[in-house]
Amino acid sequence: MGTGILILLGCGVVANVVLPRTGGNGGGTLMINFGWGLAVYSGVYVAYESGAHLNPAVTIGILAAGDSGLSAADVITYIAGQMVGAMLGATLAWLAYKKHFDDPDADQGSKLGVFSTMPTIASNAWNVVTEVIGTFVLVFVILAFGKTPTEVGPLAVALLVVAIGASLGGPTGYAINPARDLGPRLMHAVLPIPDKGSSGWGYAWVPVVAPLIGGALGGLAANLVGFV
Repeated sequence: MGTGILILLGCGVVANVVLPRTGGNGGGTLMINFGWGLAVYSGVYVAYESGAHLNPAVTIGILAAGDSGLSAADVITYIAGQMVGAMLGATLAWLAYKKHFDDPDADQGSKLGVFSTMPTIASNAWNVVTEVIGTFVLVFVILAFGKTPTEVGPLAVALLVVAIGASLGGPTGYAINPARDLGPRLMHAVLPIPDKGSSGWGYAWVPVVAPLIGGALGGLAANLVGFV
């Protein structure tokens, strides 16, 4: 359920900013950054008992860091749950903004942008670099929190996500989470959204593969410097 809450609120804030005739239309990038941060904050609390596994890249990063206590079955279960939750959350966000998606003034790019990320300058190789760096920071710093006496739990992770969005989110929209991008993109493809256009499948592999690489590198680096 944690990933479902994450995606419902995260896709919801994007819809509020980019779709026409919403109360938050034109709220800007920082509103989206803070909305995603608070979505993470909420999702972490909902999933806290299971270790707050909301993101396959973080799950893989924890595994790469070593001494995680995660079995292969745990990893498969977490990632499957993350994908299902992401698809459900995206569907609920669509239902919440159904009339705005149906509005003829809503353009195709905005509709896709609610569900998934696309680069501002298309260059798959460099877009991979951006997503690897962003996800590396996410996992490396999350694991650093465990060694920091001032760690404040979900709030620290939420502010980290805001920071990544504000600092590194410009080129690709900072998926930094394969489930966050792939689950909603699948729902964009299958939901009955008028004039929705392409789901951007030519780019879709980047926000899946790159965060997994960045997460694994973040876990290995955290182990190397003694965070784990």
